[in-house]
Amino acid sequence: MARAVAGRIERGGALVVEAATGVGKTFAYLVPALLSGERVLVSTATKTLQDQLFGRDLPHLRDALGLPLRAALLKGRGSYLCLHRLEGARHQLGPGERAAQQALARIERWAPATRTGDLAEVPALDERSPVIPLVTSTRENCLGGDCPQFRACHVNHARREAMAADLVVINHHLFFADLALKETGMAELLPSVRVAVLDEAHQLNEIGVQFLGRQLGTGQLFDFGRDLLATGLQLARGLADWPALASLLEAAVRQWRLAAAAQRQGARLRWPGTCPDGVDAPLWQAGVAQVNDALVACAEALDTVSELAPDFGRLAARALELQARLAHFAEPVAPGSVRWLDVGFQLRLVESPLDIADAVRTRLLGDVGEGTEAADDAEAPAPMERPRAWVFVSATLGDDARLSWFTEPCGLADAEVLRVGSPFDFARQAALYVPPGFPRPADPGHSPAVARLAAQTAERLGGRTLVLTTTLRALRVIGDALAERLAGHGITVLVQGSAPKRVLIERFREGATAGGRGAVLVASSSFWEGVDVPGDALQAVVIDKLPFPPPGDPLVEARCQRLEAEGRSGFADYSVPEAAVALKQGAGRLIRRETDTGLLVVCDTRLTGMSYGRRLLAALPPMRRLPDAAAFEAALTRLAGDIASETEVYE
Repeated sequence: MARAVAGRIERGGALVVEAATGVGKTFAYLVPALLSGERVLVSTATKTLQDQLFGRDLPHLRDALGLPLRAALLKGRGSYLCLHRLEGARHQLGPGERAAQQALARIERWAPATRTGDLAEVPALDERSPVIPLVTSTRENCLGGDCPQFRACHVNHARREAMAADLVVINHHLFFADLALKETGMAELLPSVRVAVLDEAHQLNEIGVQFLGRQLGTGQLFDFGRDLLATGLQLARGLADWPALASLLEAAVRQWRLAAAAQRQGARLRWPGTCPDGVDAPLWQAGVAQVNDALVACAEALDTVSELAPDFGRLAARALELQARLAHFAEPVAPGSVRWLDVGFQLRLVESPLDIADAVRTRLLGDVGEGTEAADDAEAPAPMERPRAWVFVSATLGDDARLSWFTEPCGLADAEVLRVGSPFDFARQAALYVPPGFPRPADPGHSPAVARLAAQTAERLGGRTLVLTTTLRALRVIGDALAERLAGHGITVLVQGSAPKRVLIERFREGATAGGRGAVLVASSSFWEGVDVPGDALQAVVIDKLPFPPPGDPLVEARCQRLEAEGRSGFADYSVPEAAVALKQGAGRLIRRETDTGLLVVCDTRLTGMSYGRRLLAALPPMRRLPDAAAFEAALTRLAGDIASETEVYE
């Protein structure tokens, strides 16, 4: 892999690498990138890997190679303290918001001493805290050069550090935000970089479409109203009726929200026409008009005080931007895109391209030379003396030789492809069990049966079990059943949503200390990847059912319809590859190093009973198969014996 990366850096162009767990993929791309002497950009999908790369991997390599490397870490605005907004944050908290006030007090004590302004440094600050939006800026509310704290701004300091660095570590959200908005500081950085590595590349398409489409949420409107009220009362009290304006907007948004009141929480409503399916059309149209009128009234009031402070100019621009977004969603959906309404505590209007292929070809790969013709696009990057090298890396990128699950939607069909297998001995280290005669996934008894099997596994192993579900409903049913079944057994049951992801994983790891009882973690969505629990803390992964994409999702439907219009199969060419990649990601939580052992349990007989099951099985690591309950019991007994032996040695 390192040789392939080095060759691509020398020649330029695009390289796609699927590197299985245990390969050492981070060092395999960092070593040739650092030794090349080129300016390097590394992007990751998560802030966790971003921090790990910058704080652990890069210092190790810099010391080992003896390189005078200057590295910088660059995150999005939401990660950095905004000194200007911090000054007014306390005015926005009510007397009853005790937890938020305590979180703000921690930030205020930390603020004078921090050099970076990265909120990840604040001790015990929950990343879900409602205080964070009050003390960070967004593209909409940042005052830019007019800000009184501009010279001390942590975001600008981070960008200056990045411009002066030899290697910059960013994340995919920041990368695509710049690609879409040209606002994040990357507009100056990327043209100066000759080597770009995108790690955890399997997330690129889904992250990219979020930024390359259009969105408007009722939460954005509420945030605008809150900022309008706070700024008006602080800087222009009495010059306009700020409480009345904020109340007018809030009432209009709440009335608009009633148009979708009959829809269940979490629904995604198709939107092929003038308004979303299932909503009260007259109420929807009236709500849009009321919100627009309220924004007009706010903009007019702001115009009268615009010269008093730059904050009012920024608020006026936000009002106009929100009006423009509202008007966009009143027009027909753009060709090649799909539109829907997310229904939750807030409404979220979304218009998305089906993939990022066009954006990658025209905005990124215009200069790669080899295998790709430069696009005739005003946004295409300027040609360099040598073509830029692009390296896309992940442990899971598809289930065929060309990795088409990844390369097609990402516009990389002509890229060089390399697949590097794992050095782990999966046949010795792990076993796969598909319980025969298990209830079908659609059966009401399926989730309770998963809970029984997971409880049986956890009892034998002393916890040490991760249960991955495909839906939040199954998460709740299985979590509640496990808590009831394992009560009194000394095994802690942790359920996604009860604490931040980082805290849950830490508790899960700590639960298996020598001589103690482990824990069971029940989780969905993001826990299928990015969870690294090596060693005996995790000995079994139980997957409730095959992770097919939801067929009623508007984006899934549109992608399948496009394939069928091309004469292909939406199920075989989209749903099955999606399930294969997700299943491989979930299974990848089990074996993280050469000494790990464990069991993978997939509670879905379609894996062995349906024709497409062979394709899904082929995507999994080559574990040995357990044919029946007796073999599963024997494997559990061996694992439990190994745990007991290691505990005795430790004691």
